[in-house]
Amino acid sequence: MPQPPTDPVKLEVFHHLLAAYCEEAGARLRLSAISPNIRERADYSVAVFDRAGRLCAQAAHIPVHLGSAGDAVRAVRGELDLAPGDVAILNDPYCGGTHLPDVTMVRPVFGRDCRRPEWYVVNRAHHADIGGAVPGSMGIARDLYAEGLVLPPVLLRRRGRLQRDLLRLVARNVRGADERIVDLRAQEASLERLEQRLSAMTAEHGLGTVRRVTSALMDATERAGRGLLRSLAAGDYHGRDQLDDDGLGHGPLVIDLRLRLTRERATFDWRGTCDQAAGGVNANRGIAMAACVYALRCLCPGRLPTNDGLFRLLRLVTRPGSLVDPRSPAPVAGGNVETSQRLVDVALQALAGAAPERVPAASAGTMSNLTFGGSARANSAFASYETLPGGAGASAAGAGQAAIQTHMTNTRNTPIEEIEQRAPLRVRALSVRRGSGGRGRHRGGDGLVKEVEALAPMRCAFLGERQRSRPPGVAGGGAGASGRLFVERSGVRERLPAKATFELECGDVVIVETPGGGGHGRA
Repeated sequence: MPQPPTDPVKLEVFHHLLAAYCEEAGARLRLSAISPNIRERADYSVAVFDRAGRLCAQAAHIPVHLGSAGDAVRAVRGELDLAPGDVAILNDPYCGGTHLPDVTMVRPVFGRDCRRPEWYVVNRAHHADIGGAVPGSMGIARDLYAEGLVLPPVLLRRRGRLQRDLLRLVARNVRGADERIVDLRAQEASLERLEQRLSAMTAEHGLGTVRRVTSALMDATERAGRGLLRSLAAGDYHGRDQLDDDGLGHGPLVIDLRLRLTRERATFDWRGTCDQAAGGVNANRGIAMAACVYALRCLCPGRLPTNDGLFRLLRLVTRPGSLVDPRSPAPVAGGNVETSQRLVDVALQALAGAAPERVPAASAGTMSNLTFGGSARANSAFASYETLPGGAGASAAGAGQAAIQTHMTNTRNTPIEEIEQRAPLRVRALSVRRGSGGRGRHRGGDGLVKEVEALAPMRCAFLGERQRSRPPGVAGGGAGASGRLFVERSGVRERLPAKATFELECGDVVIVETPGGGGHGRA
């Protein structure tokens, strides 16, 4: 017997309830963590999945995390028979993860008298170090094992009991172990709060009502998404761009998309993309899906709930062994942060053929990952990680914003005081890189300039893009300036490639200039 339609007001109320629960859990994670990367930069995400592993709701956190978090739930459900009190943890990019620093936690929530989980609450946080050859675990490596500690889906808690052997194993393989452990406990606290909220909601409204309304929410998002598809010009479209290189001398690396739009579905076919790279810029299918969902979501109404209904509109096609569907143990550190950005550039380029006035010029196209590591004192290692913003692409509506995180990242700036207090570093300058945005009727946003001085010997790594190519403009607009990386030693500047690991002595200065966004329209 068909169910009666759900009251639109009730749909709206439940949508905001679920999203608010995720936001609250994210706030608890941020306030409980001690690493600057989570507490200050807010490099984490929170989401809720239903008993079938379908995305119900998420907070407005990191797009690349949330678009791929469903893989983590599927991996946990496939590998573990979860019981009340269990908490699973993973980071394996070939079994539900994205790249190794992103540690995902999954907690089942059981309803009253339910033998199987009614919900799966999930968070994913970027830890400033997860081991490996390079401090910050974001250097260029030749295989996954050199990038850090790999965790398949395993239990951090078994029926409520903390698995201390696992914590000891993690602590022994990472830099700044005390910080890592506290951040993991903060992730646990976040999910505990989310479980409490969902259990209270179910007790108040009844399990049947909650199931029916969450399913109706997904259906409503699917209907709205199909409305978007029907507003676009159906047909076949093409997008193509490239990564500068893989950090090991191979490049450029071509990313090719064939997009087919119908009234019912968008098919993103990435099979024309180049083979997997030797260096760590490979992106798994979860990241490719996240980029596709994000690009399509950008054209949807802002109030549209993001849930499984949106994923139903997409078909993802990849080629095993390619840059966007690599085979283990190919390295992946940069796939989550750099390749993901280029996938969005290419997806938006293809969508522009169907909606030219609604798609902006390319943004910086890189997260400009900067890491420092060394010994703060005897037997105490530290690692500092941050991403640096660039310029946003201009649009038909106006100029792009300067020095802002765009697309697949949504993190904040690390306060200068925090960097200088936590590590032997001094920030000499942090300013907008004037004139780096592309020219046009609407100018692209400018990038930034950051100069950091080492106050002790340490190791530094940089992982970036758009140093050989420039973020293109649209509708006759000019390209944004490419990025640049320098090291200054004794007053002499040396330019370095966009993917580099190098030693610093006391007084050496790292200078990063991030790309500007593309311009829109002829000036």
